[in-house]
Amino acid sequence: MTLVVGIDPGRRSASVVELAATLARSARTDLVVAAIVPRTWPLSAGTADAEWRSYTRDAANAALDHAAAVLGDAVPAVYVVHEASSARRGLVELAEEHDAALLVIGSSSDGAPGRVGFGSESDALLHASSVPVAIAPRGYRTPSDGVIGRVTAAYRGTEASSELVRGAAEVAGVVGAALRIATFVVVPRTSGSDGAGLGAEDRIVAQWARDVERDAALLLAEVATLQDPPPRDGTVIGVGESWGAAVGDLPWRDDEVLVVGSSSLGPLARVFLGSHATKIVRHSPVPVVVVPRRAAPATSR
Repeated sequence: MTLVVGIDPGRRSASVVELAATLARSARTDLVVAAIVPRTWPLSAGTADAEWRSYTRDAANAALDHAAAVLGDAVPAVYVVHEASSARRGLVELAEEHDAALLVIGSSSDGAPGRVGFGSESDALLHASSVPVAIAPRGYRTPSDGVIGRVTAAYRGTEASSELVRGAAEVAGVVGAALRIATFVVVPRTSGSDGAGLGAEDRIVAQWARDVERDAALLLAEVATLQDPPPRDGTVIGVGESWGAAVGDLPWRDDEVLVVGSSSLGPLARVFLGSHATKIVRHSPVPVVVVPRRAAPATSR
């Protein structure tokens, strides 16, 4: 099993490298750290083309040197400069070439500190990848010997999200992490003269929460029958007037990752985030692993 890590040649960021190292230590695997540069036309002899090629290669090698300095001897890694028509295509090609179990990328520089931010390339990758994609929040840091201690699976009460929980349980068992099931509920507080509607909303949410907790308990009981079951850390429900408030309603650990499934509306065997999942990911204070529909668990490769 190999993890492919995408490094932005245009900027130096330790966050994606630190997340990749944490995941690799946890899964006891190695890394392919890659900087994608534009593919040039063969036999291009123009001075400008040669200078541009040299510039992009130098920038990519400098970014890889920085990544190697951050990574040190933490985990085995190889460093490659890969030519492709886009960063998205290059990472997908490398994932196929190395039979990668996971792609690891960083957040956009436009994202809020401590949160996951999507850029045009990362958004395109999420629509193209057939393997799970892990995204580091901006500014993510971990101890030099850090590992994943808890895997939280986002559960929506559907069969697809039930499969996600089972896959997350297998991952948690292999890396020695605890498994937690989390559900998020957004209840906008609309104004009203008598407030009668608020009580009705609260009752609906309470009943829905009981249903989710019942179904999640059955899933956790099923997890206990796995060959290598992870410790179970229960079920939690985050409730808020916005997605940020619902995600923030839950306690989060520094050694945690959130596993989110792709939308049922997306193409099969591709990562495709629906609107709800996107909002959860954007507000997550911990790294996120987005899993394609019908993708095998990362640790089974």
